[in-house]
Amino acid sequence: MINQLPEKLYYNIGEISNAFGVKPSLIRFWEKEFNIINPKKSNKGTRKFSIKDVEKINLIYSLVKKKGYTLEGAKKQILNGENGNLDVLKRLQKIRLELLRMKEEL
Repeated sequence: MINQLPEKLYYNIGEISNAFGVKPSLIRFWEKEFNIINPKKSNKGTRKFSIKDVEKINLIYSLVKKKGYTLEGAKKQILNGENGNLDVLKRLQKIRLELLRMKEEL
Protein backbone atom coordinates (compact mmCIF):
# COMPACT_ATOMS: atom_id res chain seq x y z
CA MET A 1 0.00 0.00 0.00
CA ILE A 2 2.52 2.58 1.15
CA ASN A 3 5.01 1.50 -1.51
CA GLN A 4 2.50 2.60 -4.18
CA LEU A 5 2.88 6.23 -3.09
CA PRO A 6 5.60 8.46 -4.58
CA GLU A 7 8.11 9.98 -2.17
CA LYS A 8 6.68 13.32 -1.07
CA LEU A 9 6.37 15.38 2.09
CA TYR A 10 2.57 15.41 2.00
CA TYR A 11 -0.17 13.41 0.31
CA ASN A 12 -3.75 14.38 -0.43
CA ILE A 13 -6.68 12.19 0.53
CA GLY A 14 -7.20 11.03 -3.06
CA GLU A 15 -3.67 9.66 -3.32
CA ILE A 16 -4.05 7.81 -0.05
CA SER A 17 -7.48 6.39 -0.82
CA ASN A 18 -6.23 5.16 -4.22
CA ALA A 19 -3.16 3.54 -2.67
CA PHE A 20 -5.28 1.64 -0.13
CA GLY A 21 -8.18 0.95 -2.48
CA VAL A 22 -10.75 2.63 -0.23
CA LYS A 23 -13.01 5.66 -0.56
CA PRO A 24 -11.86 9.03 0.78
CA SER A 25 -14.84 9.01 3.15
CA LEU A 26 -13.32 5.99 4.94
CA ILE A 27 -10.03 7.84 5.45
CA ARG A 28 -11.98 10.81 6.88
CA PHE A 29 -13.96 8.43 9.11
CA TRP A 30 -10.77 6.82 10.44
CA GLU A 31 -9.35 10.28 11.05
CA LYS A 32 -12.33 11.03 13.32
CA GLU A 33 -12.33 7.63 15.03
CA PHE A 34 -8.60 7.25 15.62
CA ASN A 35 -6.91 10.21 17.26
CA ILE A 36 -3.51 9.11 15.96
CA ILE A 37 -4.16 10.48 12.44
CA ASN A 38 -3.56 14.23 12.43
CA PRO A 39 -3.19 15.64 8.93
CA LYS A 40 -2.37 19.28 8.41
CA LYS A 41 -5.13 21.30 6.80
CA SER A 42 -4.80 24.14 4.32
CA ASN A 43 -6.80 27.36 4.59
CA LYS A 44 -9.41 25.72 2.37
CA GLY A 45 -9.57 22.65 4.62
CA THR A 46 -7.68 20.34 2.28
CA ARG A 47 -6.00 17.57 4.25
CA LYS A 48 -2.24 17.10 3.88
CA PHE A 49 -1.12 13.73 5.22
CA SER A 50 2.51 13.20 6.23
CA ILE A 51 4.29 9.87 5.80
CA LYS A 52 3.73 9.30 9.56
CA ASP A 53 -0.02 9.73 9.00
CA VAL A 54 0.14 7.29 6.08
CA GLU A 55 1.97 4.74 8.27
CA LYS A 56 -0.77 5.07 10.89
CA ILE A 57 -3.46 4.66 8.24
CA ASN A 58 -1.60 1.56 7.06
CA LEU A 59 -1.69 0.17 10.61
CA ILE A 60 -5.43 0.84 10.89
CA TYR A 61 -6.02 -0.64 7.43
CA SER A 62 -4.08 -3.75 8.37
CA LEU A 63 -5.96 -4.24 11.63
CA VAL A 64 -9.45 -3.51 10.32
CA LYS A 65 -9.41 -4.67 6.71
CA LYS A 66 -6.83 -7.47 6.71
CA LYS A 67 -7.08 -8.90 10.23
CA GLY A 68 -10.79 -8.23 10.71
CA TYR A 69 -10.60 -6.23 13.93
CA THR A 70 -13.58 -4.13 14.96
CA LEU A 71 -12.91 -0.41 15.37
CA GLU A 72 -12.87 -0.82 19.15
CA GLY A 73 -10.55 -3.82 18.87
CA ALA A 74 -8.20 -1.90 16.59
CA LYS A 75 -8.18 1.04 19.01
CA LYS A 76 -7.30 -1.29 21.90
CA GLN A 77 -4.56 -2.96 19.86
CA ILE A 78 -3.04 0.39 18.93
CA LEU A 79 -3.23 1.60 22.53
CA ASN A 80 -1.66 -1.62 23.83
CA GLY A 81 1.08 -1.38 21.23
CA GLU A 82 1.95 2.15 22.32
CA ASN A 83 1.83 1.20 26.00
CA GLY A 84 3.92 -1.87 25.26
CA ASN A 85 6.64 0.32 23.79
CA LEU A 86 6.58 2.53 26.88
CA ASP A 87 6.90 -0.52 29.13
CA VAL A 88 9.92 -1.75 27.19
CA LEU A 89 11.53 1.69 27.40
CA LYS A 90 11.01 1.83 31.17
CA ARG A 91 12.52 -1.64 31.60
CA LEU A 92 15.54 -0.70 29.50
CA GLN A 93 16.05 2.44 31.57
CA LYS A 94 15.96 0.37 34.78
CA ILE A 95 18.48 -2.08 33.35
CA ARG A 96 20.74 0.78 32.32
CA LEU A 97 20.64 2.27 35.83
CA GLU A 98 21.40 -1.13 37.35
CA LEU A 99 24.35 -1.62 34.99
CA LEU A 100 25.71 1.83 35.85
CA ARG A 101 25.39 1.02 39.55
CA MET A 102 27.24 -2.27 39.05
CA LYS A 103 29.98 -0.49 37.08
CA GLU A 104 30.52 1.97 39.93
CA GLU A 105 30.90 -0.91 42.39
CA LEU A 106 33.75 -2.41 40.36
